[in-house]
Amino acid sequence: MKIVYPYQDAFERDLAQRDIAQATRDEYTSTLKDFFHYLENFNPTYQREHRVNQLQTQDVEQYLAMLTDSRQILNATYNKVLSHLNVYFKFLFSHNWTPYLPTLDLKSKPKEETRPVNFHWVDDLADLLADSRLHVYTRAVLLLTAHGYPARVYLQPNFTATLKTSDWPADQQAFLQTWHRFVAPLQDRFQCADWLLKQRAAADPHLTLPGLHKYLRPDEAIVGFRLSPSTLYQGYLVNYLRRHPRLSDREATQQLHLEPDSIDYYRKLARQAL
Repeated sequence: MKIVYPYQDAFERDLAQRDIAQATRDEYTSTLKDFFHYLENFNPTYQREHRVNQLQTQDVEQYLAMLTDSRQILNATYNKVLSHLNVYFKFLFSHNWTPYLPTLDLKSKPKEETRPVNFHWVDDLADLLADSRLHVYTRAVLLLTAHGYPARVYLQPNFTATLKTSDWPADQQAFLQTWHRFVAPLQDRFQCADWLLKQRAAADPHLTLPGLHKYLRPDEAIVGFRLSPSTLYQGYLVNYLRRHPRLSDREATQQLHLEPDSIDYYRKLARQAL
């Protein structure tokens, strides 16, 4: 087993002795791997000596703030991550491997109210694409999502480079002309045919998800709804299922590239949507 965070062997033995399910233990590993990867790249305290016993509350706060601001995690996810870190640091503290309990003063966030999924944006796509107040990246994300592509797909290198758009509707073709005028200089600069590229020099020219959020977030005040790629994609799925109520589960999983156990969830959202 590859060690991906400090004291991993001892901590995992402790979790196993407490009869914690393997799936939950895997979640701990995922959280702690991401936490220490972040520290190694962005936290001066940890970068200097890689000593976990030097970490304090502000170091954990910095990581949680990144999750909230850049990844836009929900409060439930925030609370789960904080719980994982709290259990881990309590374990270290109990063994005198750290003199601090950096999660002691950190509080969980209140449960968010369930908000209805906005699926109407798909029906308003033509108006959104024509709205010059919206950044071209925002409109490109809306367009790609409305064609069924989630962020994990369209942010992959070489995806938009080979995208076939010739049969898309006329209103979308009009936006594509605007889009290509914008992106062509970037494609020339980076010698890259993909769409979603950084506007500054970089070794990897492709936009990351946090980088994309920086363009989407300001436009939320214009459109009046969340522009998080995951939220938009959820709205697309609900819209599609409402338009195609006779689709069998098998057809829906094939056409929407969903796992079978996700169909019931999105069908329920589609029925609840107003």
